[in-house]
Amino acid sequence: MAAYVCTRFCINKSKGSIRFIQRRFRVKTKWAATRPKFPSTELALHNFDTSYSIQLRDLWPSIRVAMLSEQKYGALINSFSSTANVITELEAQGCKDFISIDCTRNEVHQSTQDSTTSHRHSDPAAIQPSISTDIKCLVFPKGDISRFKPARPDSNGILGYYLLDAASVLPVLALDVQPGHTVLDLCAAPGGKTLALLQRHSVDYLWANDLSGSRTMRLRRTLQSYLPKEFLEDNKINITSTDGRQLGITEEKSFDRVLVDVPCTTDRHSAMVEENNIFKRSRTKERQKLPLLQTQLLLAGIQATRQGGNVVYSTCSLSQLQNECVVQQAISLAQQELGITVHVQDLKWFAQYFSDTFHFAPQLSVGELVLPHLCANFGPIYMCKLQRMN
Repeated sequence: MAAYVCTRFCINKSKGSIRFIQRRFRVKTKWAATRPKFPSTELALHNFDTSYSIQLRDLWPSIRVAMLSEQKYGALINSFSSTANVITELEAQGCKDFISIDCTRNEVHQSTQDSTTSHRHSDPAAIQPSISTDIKCLVFPKGDISRFKPARPDSNGILGYYLLDAASVLPVLALDVQPGHTVLDLCAAPGGKTLALLQRHSVDYLWANDLSGSRTMRLRRTLQSYLPKEFLEDNKINITSTDGRQLGITEEKSFDRVLVDVPCTTDRHSAMVEENNIFKRSRTKERQKLPLLQTQLLLAGIQATRQGGNVVYSTCSLSQLQNECVVQQAISLAQQELGITVHVQDLKWFAQYFSDTFHFAPQLSVGELVLPHLCANFGPIYMCKLQRMN
C-alpha cells in the first residue's frame, strides 16, 4: 500500500512494459487552485445558446461570434474639458461623430422625401422629433477595429473624453432632455450615461443614484475625473447610494425625465469575463430575480416622473424576459396597482436615424435593440421610451 501511495504506474501499450512515476514528478490538476469546474462564462454561453437560438433564430450565430470578439468603443467628448483640438485629433485618426453625421444624413434624406411628397408638409405625424447634437460621441468607421488612446487631462486635470460602448449613448439621446428639465438617473454607476446627460448644460438638476456603495464610489471617481470641482459642489447635481425602488414613493412626480438603466445579465461581459460574473453558481438566485427587480425599478421610475414626462428603460442584454417583458409587465402594474397610464413612444424613427452606425434588431414588440455585429460591434443595448399620461 505504501508503494502505491508514493508512486503511480503507467502501461506502455506498444512495448507492453510498466513504467513507475515517482510522486514528486506527477502533476495533478487542483481545481480550487486553478479554475472552477464550471466556468461562469461557459454557463453563460450555454444559457444564451439555449434561449437566444430560439429568440433570435438565424441571427444568433453571427451575434454570438460578435459578442465573443473585441467590443467596439466610442469616445464621448467631455465639453467640460479645456483640452484643445480633441475632436480634431480624433477626426485625423479617421473617427467621426456618429450623432451629428447620422442626424445630418437623415435631415437631408427627410428633406428629399418632403420635396417629393407634398402632403407630408401638412402632416404633423410625419415630422419626427429632433435629436440634440450637444452630446458628441466619435467612433471609427464600420469594419475599423482601431483602439482609442487613453484620454489626456487638461491643465485642471479634467479628461477630454470618456470611452464607452457608443450604443449606450442612445438611451440618453432618446430621453430627449430639454432646457430646464430635472433628471433622475436611477441606476447611475459606473457613470457613462450620467456624464452624457451632463453634456446637456441646460439640465436644471440631476440626481444620480445607485444602490451599491462601491459602485457609487466608482461613479463619484468618474465624475471627479471629468467635471470641475465647483460643478460637483453645485446644487444642480446630487449623488446618492440608496435603493432606487424607494425613490418612486419618496420622489413621486418630481422629475421631467427619468433614466432607468437597470442591472441585468450584461451579456457581453458574462460571455467573456469570469470576474463579477452573474452566471456564477453562487449568484443563481440573484440572476433569477433580475426581471422582478427590473420591473420594480421601472415602476419606481414611472412613479417619479411628472405627468407628461418621459422614462427610458434600458439594459445591455438581448433577453426578451429582461427587455420587452419587463416593460409590458411594468405598464400593466402601473395601471392596475398605481392608476398610472403609460404610453410606449415609437422609436422606429430613432433607430432609422442611427441605422448607418448600429445594427438594430427587427420587429420588436416594444422598444429597440442594438445587436452586436462584426462590422459594427456595439451592444447589446435595449431601450424603450415611455410617457406618463396622468
